[in-house]
Amino acid sequence: MKKYKFIRVSKYKKLRYIANNYNKRLYVVFLPGFASDIEGEKPKKFLNFSIQNKLGFLALEYYGHGRSSGEFTKGNISKWSNDAKNAIKKIVKKNDFILVGSSMGGWISMLMHRHFNSQIKGFIGIGSAPEFLTRIMWKKFPKKIKKEILKNGISKIKNGEYEYLITKQLILDGRKIKNKVLNKKLYNSTPVTMVHGQKDEVVPVKYSRMVLKTFPKAQKKLLVIKNGDHSLSSKKNLNFICKELKKIIKTIN
Repeated sequence: MKKYKFIRVSKYKKLRYIANNYNKRLYVVFLPGFASDIEGEKPKKFLNFSIQNKLGFLALEYYGHGRSSGEFTKGNISKWSNDAKNAIKKIVKKNDFILVGSSMGGWISMLMHRHFNSQIKGFIGIGSAPEFLTRIMWKKFPKKIKKEILKNGISKIKNGEYEYLITKQLILDGRKIKNKVLNKKLYNSTPVTMVHGQKDEVVPVKYSRMVLKTFPKAQKKLLVIKNGDHSLSSKKNLNFICKELKKIIKTIN
């Protein structure tokens, strides 16, 4: 595994990342999910894939995630998408790249199309969760939790074995027009492949279908993995995703 590095964004802000730098080569940019770091199986797999295929690579931890600076509770979609934009500008620079977005990373990938449309040569979504803060999370919250968030500005949420601190500012930021992606079409004609677990209990498969609808001109594909969960981090599932990544690279070249 390559060593983790830090991008200095400002005097008080640094973001941790891993990269495999190649000048004038295609890059793979992995954008992780909500409250995720870059020590999991997916970043490792895609980094190794990039090294084997002589591709550039970037995976980052957003503000308040992993070992990047900042408090998680002060982060939101606006800040995290800005982190992705800054990291791509500093590491990938003017090189072309393929986006691989996991869960919330799928949402942020869609926002990246507004900034790097001509550089993006493909997009793979893994259990993509566009607009999940309002469409999934807020809708599912019981009245008691909603009341607590609105009154106190924060609440601790349990989801399986995980616990999250959800803030009012996070929910309100997710509602902002600039962060909405499902009501705007993206007209690039690059390959867009959504991979979703059939047994995803966090984000329904329909969200991957909704993502594909926003790309009317793309070479679209929806792949539902039988018995697959939300993370799709097993060796078998990651090998499957890498095969799809290889197919996209072939269509580019």
